[in-house]
Amino acid sequence: MTRTVPLFLEGRFVDSEASEWIDVTNPATDEVIARAPVTTDDEMARAIASAKAAQKAWADVSVSERARYVMRYQALLKEHHDQLAGILAEETGKTFADAKGDVWRGIEVVEHAMGVPTHLMGEAMAQVAGGVDTTSWTEPLGVCAGITPFNFPAMIPLWMYPLAVACGNSFVLKPSEQDPLTPMRLAELWQEAGFPDGLLQIVHGRKEQVDTLLTHPDIKAVSFVGSAHVGQHIYRTASDHLKRVQCMVGAKNHSVVMPDANREQTVNALVGAACGAAGQRCMAISVVVLVGEETRDWVDDLKAAFEKTRPGVTGDSGAAYGPLISRAAKERVERIIGTAESEGASLLLDGRGYQVDGYPDGYWVGPTLIDNVTAAMSCYREEIFGPVLNVVHVDTLDEAIEFVNANPYGNGTSIFSDSGAAVRKYRRECEVGQIGVNIPIPVPLPFFSFTGGKGSFYGDLHAYGKDAVRFYTETKTVIERWFESDIPDGHGPNMTINLG
Repeated sequence: MTRTVPLFLEGRFVDSEASEWIDVTNPATDEVIARAPVTTDDEMARAIASAKAAQKAWADVSVSERARYVMRYQALLKEHHDQLAGILAEETGKTFADAKGDVWRGIEVVEHAMGVPTHLMGEAMAQVAGGVDTTSWTEPLGVCAGITPFNFPAMIPLWMYPLAVACGNSFVLKPSEQDPLTPMRLAELWQEAGFPDGLLQIVHGRKEQVDTLLTHPDIKAVSFVGSAHVGQHIYRTASDHLKRVQCMVGAKNHSVVMPDANREQTVNALVGAACGAAGQRCMAISVVVLVGEETRDWVDDLKAAFEKTRPGVTGDSGAAYGPLISRAAKERVERIIGTAESEGASLLLDGRGYQVDGYPDGYWVGPTLIDNVTAAMSCYREEIFGPVLNVVHVDTLDEAIEFVNANPYGNGTSIFSDSGAAVRKYRRECEVGQIGVNIPIPVPLPFFSFTGGKGSFYGDLHAYGKDAVRFYTETKTVIERWFESDIPDGHGPNMTINLG
């Protein structure tokens, strides 16, 4: 029987009164496993009103007590780690190992939120002027909202609401309609952790529901992760309604390989970075820039490594990755692959039409390797979001840096080299927000911030780390002056006991 996905409103799981529903499909089988509601206008209004009411009382809860709630939540997430990964794998098609990684990276951000008393410390200075002291306080914004993508249904929601709530806010989450079951299980554990009702609301739907969050006057800040064109709409709309906004959007991530790099380690890293999670991550490496004539024959090693890599279902221990999220996603990736040869590239491995035994209806794309790619080609210009690696050849590091910097996106990049001088030049001159050195996917741990730049980010303050604390709070400055002439002289009633 197909499951019906509830809403999470006012601290309860509620069956929606929606008239329109969205099918949730297992990508490995093409079977409908659940239906998610398109939340009604009344239900959206209830969610925001409840979040606003809950936040007022929550802001008065001590920061130490808020941290204790987060600690209980973290313990429950760890206890149910494998169960969460199983739910996530079913609705996304990820391998179990990949699903566990999704959940764990979210737990790490919750662990960071446990330190909220330290994160919220303000600043103070005495005697900034004659008899004047100044103090800055960190205070919550109110109701915040998050719109999250399909590719990390545990990690990315956990980037947002635990820290936002720890900072004293309430939160309305609109997860991807393609895999809402994982966020709902996160909400069940949230409820079990004992958070007051209304601090977290979860609604489902499409653009209309998102636009409600972007335009409602009681929503003070919006966090988004997803595609560039959607992010542009979210940033412009929410900003026009005077909200604080952060949008982590599209990417085209490059790995630059110098001739002195460790060949075996680099090749293995590139295969994992291109094909892991079926390439459906904003930090996937979809372009390798091989520098110098000596790296020309690396392509043979890349091809051999790609040929040993294959997709499969969650329980297949030999599978490197799972299917794409939807039939539309598969068709889009195959369309982009199909442009390569006609535009002059060399299609060394073609993943179109790939089949997994026993799962003929899955959204499979095999590992794909495209050589002799140029910046003008569709396979380079478009964000593929599939298990595809483009190979670009340049003669010098300067040419590689120029090539990377010419791309409008700036999410992540990496350089593989044993030369400290080459690495230093690259990290200084490369105009990308996150740079890995002999690391293919430079995603920082939560005590830093996720700092993609250029066309990969719209806003001022990034996700998690110190930036996220600043994003979810406002600073209040108090300037005080007290006059010594007003000090009482102490000649009040004598309350001591007369002993004798």
